[in-house]
Amino acid sequence: MDDTWKDYVIATYRLAGGGDWTRKAETIALGMTVGSWPGLSAARQAALQRHVGRVVSVDAGLIRIAYPLANLTPDLPSLLTATFGKLSMDGKIRLLDLTLPPTFAAAFPGPQLGVDGVRERLGVHGRPLLMSIFKSCVGLTLAELTEGFFQQALGGVDLIKDDEIFFNDTDAPFEQRLEACLQTAERARRETGQTVLYAINLTGPVHRLPEKARRAVQLGANALLINVLPYGFDLLQRLAEDPEITVPLVAHPALAGALYPSDDYGIAAPLLLGTLMRLAGADLVLFPSPYGGMALDRTQALDLAQRLTDRGGLPDRPSFPVPSAGIHPGLVPHMMDDFGLDVVINAGGGIHGHPGGAAAGGRAFRAAIAASVAGVPLEQAAAESSDLRIALDQWGGGTPRIPKGFPVA
Repeated sequence: MDDTWKDYVIATYRLAGGGDWTRKAETIALGMTVGSWPGLSAARQAALQRHVGRVVSVDAGLIRIAYPLANLTPDLPSLLTATFGKLSMDGKIRLLDLTLPPTFAAAFPGPQLGVDGVRERLGVHGRPLLMSIFKSCVGLTLAELTEGFFQQALGGVDLIKDDEIFFNDTDAPFEQRLEACLQTAERARRETGQTVLYAINLTGPVHRLPEKARRAVQLGANALLINVLPYGFDLLQRLAEDPEITVPLVAHPALAGALYPSDDYGIAAPLLLGTLMRLAGADLVLFPSPYGGMALDRTQALDLAQRLTDRGGLPDRPSFPVPSAGIHPGLVPHMMDDFGLDVVINAGGGIHGHPGGAAAGGRAFRAAIAASVAGVPLEQAAAESSDLRIALDQWGGGTPRIPKGFPVA
């Protein structure tokens, strides 16, 4: 960042329509900071100088505004309100990006563990991680849930997460579910030799969630799932900053579709689910894959993942990208081409929908991952893995596609 702007956050917007773009930019710069400028006394202007917004550039409908750090505190509610709060209601305007000076970005916690820390917890290096999702969890008994957990763990997954809609858990209360699934993970480990992290859904009144998270960690929780946007970025930041909450935080993108899909309104997905999630402290971030029924544009998905994994960025520790929805074993080579090794392959229907069951679905993915890391074509690998062979026959391979009726993650 140019030293001229070292004490500013720079917001990039796209405006639709026409008109005098420079005048519009100047109106935004003043309206989102001091409110007005002409007509103020010289003394008042001098007093407000450090608080006034400035126009950085205008390129037709693409404008950049600098907001003084003097107006902000290092948290996302402050940042988003100052740069896009009331402005988001001012016609067709979209927030594309925020450029933060290093001094401001460094004040955010970022992930406690990040990519390297999660790999250390699992003892897994040199390959993508594999995550499975509880499906049909609502209304199941504790015994049914733990049996489903066991079958997923037997398949060789690295992480199992609750479904994000798992709120009313009267049939499997939070603490009982946590204890039962941790015991089941240990039972599976004795058979497979593999550690499994369980991301239990952290739910309840928001003011109680930090204490609930601390209690979960005391009981042995090794990961937490958070619906970040419904609960707020600030909750994620508070959890990431808490020295007692020392487990991976898995960020679900629920509600993000209300903010990023339009070309004319909202917040661009790479900023919303990439930059901001990493700043707030997510260790793993789910987002729509470019392949599924809720597909995110491939260019945006790759930009988003780059923002999470860039090791030259701030915060220091990168987050795991978790492209989700429509993932089956045949897509593994394509996913690795797109996202590299530092990615979590997240499968719901691709594991549970395997004709041989969830354990077979997991084994099919692990075979596809091993083959792709080794540079072996999946068709060749399928000759050695009946589970992979069945998966390829079921869903195909090589070309990203979403079979009709394929469940989303």
